[in-house]
Amino acid sequence: MTRHLSPAAAAFTGAAGNRLVADVFGDKGAPVLLLHGGGQTRHAWRATAEAIARTGHVAYALDQRGHGDSEWPKSGGYNFPHFAADVTIVADELTRRGGVKPSVIGASLGGIAALVAEGDAEKSGRSLFSSLVLVDITPRVDPDGVAKIHAFMRAHAEEGFASIDDAATAVAGYLPHRPRPKSNEGLKKNLRLSPDGRWRWHWDPRFMDSRRGVASDRERIEAMMVEAARRIQIPALLVRGGSSELVREADVKEFLDLVPHAEYVDVADARHMVAGDRNDHFSAAVMDFLGKLDRKGWCPESEVRPISQHRIPRDTSKS
Repeated sequence: MTRHLSPAAAAFTGAAGNRLVADVFGDKGAPVLLLHGGGQTRHAWRATAEAIARTGHVAYALDQRGHGDSEWPKSGGYNFPHFAADVTIVADELTRRGGVKPSVIGASLGGIAALVAEGDAEKSGRSLFSSLVLVDITPRVDPDGVAKIHAFMRAHAEEGFASIDDAATAVAGYLPHRPRPKSNEGLKKNLRLSPDGRWRWHWDPRFMDSRRGVASDRERIEAMMVEAARRIQIPALLVRGGSSELVREADVKEFLDLVPHAEYVDVADARHMVAGDRNDHFSAAVMDFLGKLDRKGWCPESEVRPISQHRIPRDTSKS
């Protein structure tokens, strides 16, 4: 049985003076910054962060603004450029500390923040990261899928849950393809106990107010992300859940047209939360990507590599 690594704690100051916290796995090697999706926390990355640390990297699993133990900015500020501004500051700080630009792995919201941050940096003539991994996110996604995810997040945002078991039941109903965990300890890290005795998601409720703007301003946001993707020159990998409710095959094709040197992995039997659905396969794909870059010298920015595409097969043990 593999022994779990004990993370160290780290803190950063975001663009609004907001405190950002992170778990750090490993103590030597090139940095890898992990950015969770909307409504998640740094704990979503534990298994992947440990796997990355065991390959000789230092993994930083960050709670993004308004999520987990990171501060809720007084003024709110939960649009994509706000998250991207925080990511820019954290990435620059990691580069300053270690002398090496971090590789960044971003899922959903985290991927959007990373893509926008790197696109803005390259617009100004520099790269922010050594490499970029986008997890089930592309400049254009299925709006119906987005609406379903947002509906689940809003469903209990205000009233919360009477118990952690009630929250687990709600999650199980939303993710029927996953076996229900024997313990609720993992879920507990995504909840906070409110003064009224009810359990609520561990993120600022104002975060979902900003998501309403995403629906009404979709074309402008898509254009921003398309332009950011078009600027990407660093090594990039797109990982899609084969059963994703967000990223369609047409969205993948568009992304690979925008970033022709990018690699692509499709993970069968995984939905939008790829790392949670098939973490072993997801982590293996990420470590393979990072390992290839390590062997070539940590992500040489002048190198343009051909597209590598493959599909991780279905889990036949469930058949």
